[in-house]
Amino acid sequence: MADNNDKTQTIRPVPRHIAVIMDGNNRWAKERRLPSLAGHKAGVDSVRDVIRGCMEAGVESLTLFAFSSENWRRPANEVSGLMDLFAWALDREVKKLIKNNIRLRVIGDKSGFSESLQARIAKGEAATEHCTALNLNIAANYGGQWDITQAVQQLAEKVQTGELAPSDIDSEMISQRVSMADQPLPDLCIRTGGEQRVSNFLIWQFAYTEFYYSDLFWPDFGHAEILGAIKDFQTRERRFGRTSEQVEAGDNV
Repeated sequence: MADNNDKTQTIRPVPRHIAVIMDGNNRWAKERRLPSLAGHKAGVDSVRDVIRGCMEAGVESLTLFAFSSENWRRPANEVSGLMDLFAWALDREVKKLIKNNIRLRVIGDKSGFSESLQARIAKGEAATEHCTALNLNIAANYGGQWDITQAVQQLAEKVQTGELAPSDIDSEMISQRVSMADQPLPDLCIRTGGEQRVSNFLIWQFAYTEFYYSDLFWPDFGHAEILGAIKDFQTRERRFGRTSEQVEAGDNV
């Protein structure tokens, strides 16, 4: 006999913005005795599957951590291969993005890339600027500390010119100047590969983000897995400093 006190679990909306730390490409390749670049190439297929799942679920923005500002420390041949793979993916995938109404943006310090890669990035962003079904943000040469620093530098310039007083600066001003300020804040961050750390990714934007960790290496994380992560997110109660009772009552103050 059912307990009358049992409550039906509330199913909440899908995350508007999902961020992903795509970890485990190298370990995936190592397990198969393949060069590291083979793992990164296999990861491209997972990107396609995850994009498809996000679009099916109605996600507005997807941000993928492709290359951190610390990744330059990796072996030179791996870094060179990653740059070639990035250029190849831009050349190959932009037409598909347009066909599927997906807007491409690259966030990070793009000045660190070669002129030819910067040109490819600019061309891809311009070609998809009109697309509205999904914002696909690729974090490349990106670091959360860099992001906050460049935002603060913009404000410091305004202080220097007399447009702002230091006491005028607040968190909202910084929020308006970090990457993706025009998009919803990340609701969910997924990290694959079994690690459980942020790794200098979107550290300002993650103030109230939910985290989901998967032991799967990135090339093994696909369509079914992204839908599973979204389903898990929908079971969580997000209080933003409020009590559960306030959430149940719909109190958004």
